[in-house]
Amino acid sequence: MHNEFPEIFVVRHGQTEWNLAGRYQGSLDSPLTAKGCRQACDVGAMLLREVGDRNDVVATSSPQGRARRTADLALAPLGWPITEDARLREIAFGAWEGLTKQGIHAGWPELGLTDAQAPVGWHFKSPDGESYADVERRVDRFLTDLTRPSVVFTHGILSMVLRARWLGVGAQDMLKLPGGQGVIFHLSPGRGHRMIEK
Repeated sequence: MHNEFPEIFVVRHGQTEWNLAGRYQGSLDSPLTAKGCRQACDVGAMLLREVGDRNDVVATSSPQGRARRTADLALAPLGWPITEDARLREIAFGAWEGLTKQGIHAGWPELGLTDAQAPVGWHFKSPDGESYADVERRVDRFLTDLTRPSVVFTHGILSMVLRARWLGVGAQDMLKLPGGQGVIFHLSPGRGHRMIEK
């Protein structure tokens, strides 16, 4: 665990139309569904409960629409300003963006991608997308620049890499981290990693 990093509360954006359709978004975007909006509001209630009385916490969001909309909805009860940081954007999937998993398997059979593979590891194999090392570098720069406890609104893959780097674990252990929408992952030097639910 990297105790030199400040406490963070990591939030993945709420469900989007493409999440529901099973399409990979990456650097593209799709709007939150009604369920995604409810998840964002639930996160707001949890944040109000967890950090509503604190004045040392700041909020930062990926600039991508789905994350920023989640941040806007979640932080409405707290009235906090939001800073955008492009380093929190989702991994770029290149030519895979907009495709379903089945479409990716069909289009790139030479990669030998199968459903039996680790659920996240193969996401870094897009021929023209970002590698794990690419994402790791920008996450490390973001964490190194943090100076205060922060609520961070980001994306599914980026959230996992961010938490893995904060915890000081490698890519294989990253695959064991829980995911999910409508929850908060709290990483604290004193408390480790815990999931906050409604």
